[in-house]
Amino acid sequence: MARLAQLAQLARLARVARVAQLALLLAQLAQLGAARATEPLENESEPGKAGKGWKGEPDLEELDLDTAGKGAEWTSWFNIDHPGGDGDHESLAAIRFYYGDRVCPRPVAIQARSTEWHLPAALGQVVHASPKRGFRCLHREQPPGKACANYHVRFLCPLEPLWSEWGPWGPCSRSCGSAGTRERRRSCKTAKSPPCPGPATETQKCPRSPCPEKPHMVLQPAGQVREAGQDVTFCCRASGAPPRNYSWYHNGTLLEGPAERSSGRLELRGLAPGQAGTYQCKASSEAGAIRSVPAQLTVLAQGQPSCRPEPEPSLVELPRECPQDSGGSRYYDVGRCPASPCPGDPSEPSGCGQSSGLCCGVRRMELRQVPCAGSLLPLKVVAECGCGPCAQPRVLVRGRVTAADTGEPLRFGHIFLGATKVGFTGYRGSFTIEVPPDTQRLVARFVDGQQRLVDAVKVLPFDPRGGAVYHEVKMLRRKEPVELDGGRSNSIPLGEAGGREPVGELLLPAGVFLRPSGEVFNGTVQASVTFVDPRDVSTASAASSDLSFANAEGEIVPLRTYGMFAVDFREGGSGAELQAGPVQVRMDAGQVWMPEHLKKMKLWSLNPESGLWEEEGVLRPAGGRRKREERTFLVGNLEIRERRLFNLDVPEDRRCFVKVRAYSNEKFNPYEQLEGVVINLINLEPQPGFPSNPRAWGRFDSVVTGPNGACLPAFCDGRRPDAYTALVTATLGGEELEAVASSPKLNPNAVGVAQPYLGKLGYRRSDHEDAALKKTAFQINVAKPDPNDADERNGPVYSYRSLRECEEAPVGANHLRFYRVEVDRYEYNVVPFKESDVTSWTGDYLAWWPNPQEFRACFIKVRLEGPQEYMVRSRNVGGSHPRTRGQLYGLRDSRSVRDPLLGDASGACVEFKCGGMLFDQSLADRTLVSIVPQGSCRRTAINGLLRDYLSRHPPLADNNHTGAFSMLAPLDPLGHNYGIYTVTDQNPRLAKEIAIGRCFAGTSDGFSREMRAAEGTAVTFSCQERPPGRESFFQRLLSAPAEALQEIRREMGRSELRRAAPEVMDFASGAPTGTRRSPGSQRRAGRQRGQP
Repeated sequence: MARLAQLAQLARLARVARVAQLALLLAQLAQLGAARATEPLENESEPGKAGKGWKGEPDLEELDLDTAGKGAEWTSWFNIDHPGGDGDHESLAAIRFYYGDRVCPRPVAIQARSTEWHLPAALGQVVHASPKRGFRCLHREQPPGKACANYHVRFLCPLEPLWSEWGPWGPCSRSCGSAGTRERRRSCKTAKSPPCPGPATETQKCPRSPCPEKPHMVLQPAGQVREAGQDVTFCCRASGAPPRNYSWYHNGTLLEGPAERSSGRLELRGLAPGQAGTYQCKASSEAGAIRSVPAQLTVLAQGQPSCRPEPEPSLVELPRECPQDSGGSRYYDVGRCPASPCPGDPSEPSGCGQSSGLCCGVRRMELRQVPCAGSLLPLKVVAECGCGPCAQPRVLVRGRVTAADTGEPLRFGHIFLGATKVGFTGYRGSFTIEVPPDTQRLVARFVDGQQRLVDAVKVLPFDPRGGAVYHEVKMLRRKEPVELDGGRSNSIPLGEAGGREPVGELLLPAGVFLRPSGEVFNGTVQASVTFVDPRDVSTASAASSDLSFANAEGEIVPLRTYGMFAVDFREGGSGAELQAGPVQVRMDAGQVWMPEHLKKMKLWSLNPESGLWEEEGVLRPAGGRRKREERTFLVGNLEIRERRLFNLDVPEDRRCFVKVRAYSNEKFNPYEQLEGVVINLINLEPQPGFPSNPRAWGRFDSVVTGPNGACLPAFCDGRRPDAYTALVTATLGGEELEAVASSPKLNPNAVGVAQPYLGKLGYRRSDHEDAALKKTAFQINVAKPDPNDADERNGPVYSYRSLRECEEAPVGANHLRFYRVEVDRYEYNVVPFKESDVTSWTGDYLAWWPNPQEFRACFIKVRLEGPQEYMVRSRNVGGSHPRTRGQLYGLRDSRSVRDPLLGDASGACVEFKCGGMLFDQSLADRTLVSIVPQGSCRRTAINGLLRDYLSRHPPLADNNHTGAFSMLAPLDPLGHNYGIYTVTDQNPRLAKEIAIGRCFAGTSDGFSREMRAAEGTAVTFSCQERPPGRESFFQRLLSAPAEALQEIRREMGRSELRRAAPEVMDFASGAPTGTRRSPGSQRRAGRQRGQP
């Protein structure tokens, strides 16, 4: 009765506190308590053991009503055991093993009945029961003659607070890609306490959806020439996810109507002269826009010639023994025809980008005889120009890939153009890429198969007119990985090397690493983050791409970098690649001095196919400062998926162009400009005190010089001349050109810029303060020109909108200069040819280079023993071909260079015309080569292998005159063992530079900038000081070549070469073509490039 009174009291409390549901629970417990009065469910202790026994159903006072919630309910009945063995065991652990969560975590009571539905007490059996442990009945504890029945049990579980059904999945955190997440929500139906267990939100990875690719041009419109009344078609094509829209602009004005917006075609019919000008295509999609390069349309009046028959002026330098003209010049006008396109026949269809295939070129040449030192020097000049088939030179990019820190070559690295693998680097890191037709922007990716170096994406300038341009490519060494716990939060500093404060840090939350399938990886992660720190100027050459992006209008505009970083995450055990995202990038705001940059700072990732940077997110000021730190941060998020190279950049709109030209020597003759020179401009750290970005460098650009120099983009400022500075260098075939000196006295005429603008630019060569430094760079203030100042409107700095003025500036306008260091080196060709412009080649039997697709350079090494350095000449005439026998091909002069290891000895590498097929490819000619040194020199030795080769390949050239050496040029590509060096390349200048490098080293595959006169020599001369008043044979050859040649013939004893049965061998063009860093021109002994 006391227990029933207690239950009644609790029921009254329940009606006050929990109302109906709690009352229901108590009523159920009261019923259970009444049953217990007749059902002993638990003994005080386990059978045979003393101490605390199982705790069975608790007293009502002990029930955790808060846990029970607003009620309780019984589970279904469980029977997992039969009374075999020692009894019947229905343990809670076993029931949970079989039935899982069908039993709640915290049962409050247990009930047992036999399968016949009898209570244990009714059967007179002793049992043990506990809601925490379960039920059991043992045979040995039962009265004699009785055994345990087969029991099933159930548990009383409190009712938990109830959740509503899950809502629908929300939108993905990213519109595309593989690392986005989405979430759904539910609500707890409980009004107040207690809360529902478990989360109210649920997050999952979004289904993968490809991101629309930002467009980039894969087909550019081509320039066209048409006559009035003809039709023309321009075409462009962009990559990227459809749909795309194409727009066309004429001279910057949007065209309406004629363009097909879906196909990128622009058809213009019945052209009028007013439709001439530039045409530009713009491709747009949901991901962005891109513009093509402008294409020029020339519309000629009917009957107007596109190729004027009168040649343009072109000067060549005559040999030094030739007299000067009335103006004191030894230059002769040989004429040239501009390689401009010609219109096709009006009846021809106008295809998409199809040209007529006709270009202006040489139609007729004339042979002139120029009086020179008592004889006539043959020279062919252009007499008439006309339209003919266009030359189709190969366009190549060559170079070498090395590690930026050690110079170690990238051996057998992979080379990609877009997603297509196009080849491998060589053992020494050399590479050759043939530029695909219609390419305007060559983007190459170099990959280290051993993963020691970070992938390099380079935009490589090239010469679209043909030939090869040489590049030195630097790759960053991958930073050693650190081990991270993927299940914990981690941070990696950015730019902490060299004792500098980090630019920022990369924050990686727990669970951020993902396998490509989307599965979260929480194991050990090998993390490598390589940072390109612009505070170190030496990293500029190793940075990827050219720091440009396409804005909303599709224009390519520059970025200014605060640092790039490449990431590589891999599983610790298998090394499998991991993705990550989203991660947080924190940038120290103290690294940004320009207030406007704080608002424009963004995160970018590099598109390896277009070479353009694409926006990933915006860096915004953090909500607060960290404890124990006084710094504030800019914070942004990004996801690391397929792209692994990222950038902290701001767009920069204060831009100008700088005009630079390169010359073959320091005479700076306008007709001796060098084309194919790679000019590099690095934007340097601004002057202290100016409110700008304190970077050692902010961006870099490279441009290849053409016939009118090069215009390089640079940051500039109109308020302060010294706000932005630039460092400029120039290379040709791997050779560094020299800049004009700035000390001890600055010469405006040599620099190429008039005062007072030169003083405003602050021109300084790299050795201005330290003469021991190299002379191959100069630094200027990029002072934006004042349009109201006449002295500043003539270059060399042009405003960004004046690119055309910069490109078309006359050679007399202000410009900055580089030049090659030449030591008395001279070349003369009877058929003029400009090696920097392959299109200037003319097919002629007397052409020095018989094939414009492939250039074979040959050099002979001469050792001279004597107290001086001596000029050595090679005279090259036809030797065995019936059309050229006895006719001059050209002359080459080279001064010998001291061997620093030998006393009175020097060496000369002298070019001669290779033997082989002439331009008609029908018959080979073995050039008759005469090597004549300056001074009183006597031939003392001939290379034994060379002598044996010449004797075994008749006819022979007599060498009875001891002051010279003559031979019929070999048809085979001999090597250093013969003293002959032969290199074949698509670029004539590069072929010569490589051959000179081998000749200096005296090996067939080596390279040297210092002469080794004792190695790999073909012929040796001993030279002495001549008696006063006596001319040397070389001087007689210069002053009276006819008499000197007669002297040779008299000493030979005949006027013609001794003839044997001719043996003509076809030359198989299998000459070595290895690309390596070529040396500069021959220099005086011990002098290194860039040193005094």
